[in-house]
Amino acid sequence: MSLQQPFHIVLVEPEIPPNTGNIARLCGATGTILHLVGKLGFSTDDRYLKRAGLDYWSEVDIRYWDDLDALKHAFPDGRFVYTSKKAPQSYLQFGFLPGDFIVFGKETKGLPEDLIEANLQTAVRIPIIGKVRSLNLSTSAGIVLYEALRQTGALEGA
Repeated sequence: MSLQQPFHIVLVEPEIPPNTGNIARLCGATGTILHLVGKLGFSTDDRYLKRAGLDYWSEVDIRYWDDLDALKHAFPDGRFVYTSKKAPQSYLQFGFLPGDFIVFGKETKGLPEDLIEANLQTAVRIPIIGKVRSLNLSTSAGIVLYEALRQTGALEGA
C-alpha cells in the first residue's frame, strides 16, 4: 500500500516501549509516518521497543521533535487530530482527510486538557462501553488509524 498523502501518528512523550514498538510496526504496515515528540520514557535502543517492532524498523519513517510546537511549525498546513477520552465527538463521527496528524498523549496522562479544549473541532475519542477507563495506546492508535484509512479509501485494493 502506498499513500499519495500518508497519515501521521504523533506520540507525545510515550512512556512504554512495547506500545511505541507496536505503533511503529503499525506505521510500517500502513505507510504512516511516526512522530515521537518530547521526552521519551525509554531509550530508542530499548530491547522491548525493538522486540515489539520486530524486524520492521527499516520500514518505518520515524521523526523526532523536541515538542509539539516544533512539529506544528514544520507542518504549518497540517491538520492535527487530538485523541482524548474527554473529546466531544467519536472518531467514527469525524471526517478524516489524507495527511492528517493523529495525536496521542502519554499512557498515564493523555494529552493536556487545555490542548483538547482549544481544539474541540478536531478532538476525537474512542467510545468505551464498559467500566474500563481507557484502552491501550497501541490498540487506540490502530483503531483510529484504520478508520482514517477506511474513510479515505486507502484500504481499497490493499
